[in-house]
Amino acid sequence: MSSSKRKKAPAKAAKKIAEPEEPATAMASEKPTAPVKPTAPGGSGVVYVDATGHIAGRLCSMVASEVLRGRRIVVLNAEKAVLSGKRDTIIAEWKQRLELGSKVNPIYGPLHPRRPDNILWRMVRGMVPKTKAKGTLGLKRLRVYIGVPQKYSGVTLSKFDEALATRPLPMYTTIQELSHNIGWNG
Repeated sequence: MSSSKRKKAPAKAAKKIAEPEEPATAMASEKPTAPVKPTAPGGSGVVYVDATGHIAGRLCSMVASEVLRGRRIVVLNAEKAVLSGKRDTIIAEWKQRLELGSKVNPIYGPLHPRRPDNILWRMVRGMVPKTKAKGTLGLKRLRVYIGVPQKYSGVTLSKFDEALATRPLPMYTTIQELSHNIGWNG
């Protein structure tokens, strides 16, 4: 009798151990697929952000952290993002930045963006490790557009609540206004 009890006891213990492992392995198999879903090429997991009324620096920092996590981000209406601070000071600082260049040949750089989409893309590039693989792969997951292109006209746009401007919008300088003041003719 004691030998039969010994045989049954390990069998019950094996069943108890096997039951918790099955859900754990199922959960473990789901966890690796969750980060892969946003980078799937089927368009699933793509976040469409409307930049209207967002403070540009805060928006770009949130976008940078999302692309480093593996999410695809499409920023629309880039020209409607805003910069905080006095309008004259912002424009003067950007014009001063444009004076930096090479004495030998201007094509050697630095090359300064003037279009609103390039300005926002460059802001995000400054917030990711662009010389490392995760930074370059993250920047490939980012798209920034002026306005809303035809192929994105039917998507639902999201906003980052932490990056929205708190004061009335006329108190800010838009990226479009800055771009026109530094030489963009779009």
